[in-house]
Amino acid sequence: MMILKILGSGCANCKRLEALTQKVVENHKLDAEIIKVTQYDQIMEYPILSTPALVMNEEVLVSGRIPAISEIENWLLQG
Repeated sequence: MMILKILGSGCANCKRLEALTQKVVENHKLDAEIIKVTQYDQIMEYPILSTPALVMNEEVLVSGRIPAISEIENWLLQG
C-alpha cells in the first residue's frame, strides 16, 4: 500500500492538492492511504520550505506549489 501525505495547514492550496491526489487515487484504483499532516512540528520533519507538499512513502514529491494532475498521475503510477 502506498502512503501519501499532504503537508499543510489546511489552506485552500492544501485542500486543492488533497483533492487532486484523491482524484488520481480513485481514477486509477490505487491501493493508497491519504493522510493529512497539519501539525507544524510534524510538517517540519520533512525537507520542505513551503506548503502544500505531497509525500509518497516518506519521499517528498513536490512542495510549495500545486502540481498538474498529470504530474501527480506520473508520480503515483510509477510509485
